[in-house]
Amino acid sequence: MIFISEIGMNYNGNFSLIYELIKQSKLSGADICKFQLGWRDKPGEINQLDLKKVNQIIKWCEYFNTEPMFSIISKKAYEIFKKTKLKKIKIASRSLKYDYDLVKKIVKENPEKKIYISLGMWENVDLPFNNKNIDYFFCVSKYPCFAEDLLNLPKKFSKNKLIGYSDHTMGIDTCLLAISRGAAVIEKHFTLNKSDMTIRDHALSATPEEFRNLVNLGREINKKISKGV
Repeated sequence: MIFISEIGMNYNGNFSLIYELIKQSKLSGADICKFQLGWRDKPGEINQLDLKKVNQIIKWCEYFNTEPMFSIISKKAYEIFKKTKLKKIKIASRSLKYDYDLVKKIVKENPEKKIYISLGMWENVDLPFNNKNIDYFFCVSKYPCFAEDLLNLPKKFSKNKLIGYSDHTMGIDTCLLAISRGAAVIEKHFTLNKSDMTIRDHALSATPEEFRNLVNLGREINKKISKGV
């Protein structure tokens, strides 16, 4: 099981707060801390991450012994990413829909890296790529999403490389449901304060306590499934 803490923009533009979010993610059991590179990053916007800041995030993750990962959302973001030595790449749903040429370029140039792709906005029946280094996440691109939005949640994961679930619901129950259906990777937004109204993501995020419960229960469910229960 892999658990990804989606810190994203939940640092509210306060770069120093990322340190605490990484720390609490690690204490809550996260294997990977994920950020968004190239989204809402214009001057004056909330997520201005340049190479210097990206390298600082990487150092903080190394300090807490957790792995950093970035969603690559723009050509500029990809140029920053190429100057790092990161081994994983996340492709957001919106990138498949709005910048497919960039996605194709990333896939072509990184055959040795693990690439995770969310399918929230992918409308085709067939998967976009069949490369061995690519795995896919089921996702609903609604913030937050509710039970009526999840009727297509796979009854069984680990089929056709659909191995993960990227969650936008409130609470952890849908993540646990996905694990019970075979999901091997869970991506859940992470916050220190769900009532924060700076951006919409806080409300659908897990607090450290919730994330810790998700990890502990999820790993136990996964163990039972692996033993054939």
